[in-house]
Amino acid sequence: MTREYDVCGLGNAIVDIFLEVDDSEFATLGFERGTMRLMEAAEQDSLLAQFSARNEELKLVSGGSVANSVIGLSQLGGKGAFIGCVGDDRYGLHYVEEFQSLRINMGNPIIVGQTTGTCLAIITPDAERTMRTSLAVSSHLAARHVDAGRIAKSTWLFIEGYVFANPETGHHAIRESIAAAKAAGTKIALTCSDAFVPEVFGEAFHEALAQSDLLFCNAPEAKALTKASTIEEAFSKLKEMVPNCVVTDGPHGASICFEGEESHVPAFACHPKDLTGAGDMFAGAFLYGITHGYAPNIAARGANYLCMNVITQVGARLQQDAKSLWEDAMEDGRANDVGG
Repeated sequence: MTREYDVCGLGNAIVDIFLEVDDSEFATLGFERGTMRLMEAAEQDSLLAQFSARNEELKLVSGGSVANSVIGLSQLGGKGAFIGCVGDDRYGLHYVEEFQSLRINMGNPIIVGQTTGTCLAIITPDAERTMRTSLAVSSHLAARHVDAGRIAKSTWLFIEGYVFANPETGHHAIRESIAAAKAAGTKIALTCSDAFVPEVFGEAFHEALAQSDLLFCNAPEAKALTKASTIEEAFSKLKEMVPNCVVTDGPHGASICFEGEESHVPAFACHPKDLTGAGDMFAGAFLYGITHGYAPNIAARGANYLCMNVITQVGARLQQDAKSLWEDAMEDGRANDVGG
C-alpha cells in the first residue's frame, strides 16, 4: 500500500510566544528556572502585560511537541500530517496558515468560539527556557477529532505524551488513533514528552506503550518510566518494553535500538542559546531518516546535527535550510568513515 504521508502526528496544537529576558527580569517573576507549568489564558495575558512597556513585537511560532517534530520532518522534505485543535482567534488562524505554508495536512482543526493554546517561552541568558502554557482548546482533543483516513495514509502515527495529561478526552483520542493505526497497518511511535507523564498517567501510558513500535524519550524520562537509577539500566529495561526505542541524553548523544540493531551516536558540541525543541527536532529528523532509507544510526547522526543547530538559535523552528544541514551531516559522516 502506498502511503501519502510519512508521519501523522497527534498532539496539542500550541502557538509558542517567545520572550527573551535578562537574569534580573527573570528574578522578578519568581519562577523556578527551566520548568513548565500550566496556567489559564488570563493569567498568561497578565504575565505578558508585565513586559508590554518594551513595545517590541512578540515572536509567534506555531508548534507543540509532536507538531514541532512533524514540522522538522517536513522541512527535510518529508510528507507530514497532524491532528490537533485550534480556536478561531488570531493565534488559531496563524497556526493554520503556517501549516498550510509548510504543506502539512491538518484537516479542519478550527473549533469556533474557542481559544487557541499558547505557550509563553521565557528565554534566559543560560539558554534555558521556562514555559508557562495555556492549553485552552488544544486540551479538547478527543476521539471525535481523530481522522482515521489520514492515519491510514501514513507510514507512522506519532503520539504526543502531553495528550495523556488530558484524561477526560485525550486518553480516548489516543485509543482511537491507535485503533485506526492498527487497522491500517500504520506503525506507532510514542514520546514521553515529560517525565511527569509516565509518573502521573502511568496506566494509560503503559497501555499505549504496549501497542507501540517505537518510543522516544530523554534520559530523565527513561529513568522515570523504568524506575531505573542509571541511563544504562533504563535503556536495558526499555528494550524489553518496546520493540524499538531511542533515548536522547543531551551532550552525551543518543542510544538507539531499532530493528534489532543497537548503537550509540555522539552529540555535536556547541554553545546552546535556547534548548527549546531539541527532542522534538530529534524525533522528526529520525523519523524522516528511517522513512527515507537511512540506517537508524545514520538517521540519528542527522538528527543530532539538526538538534545542535536548533539549540544554537532561539525557538524550536529551524531557521536554516534543514535539507542542507542534513546533507552536511551525511558528508561529515562519510568523511569520518573514510578517515577512521
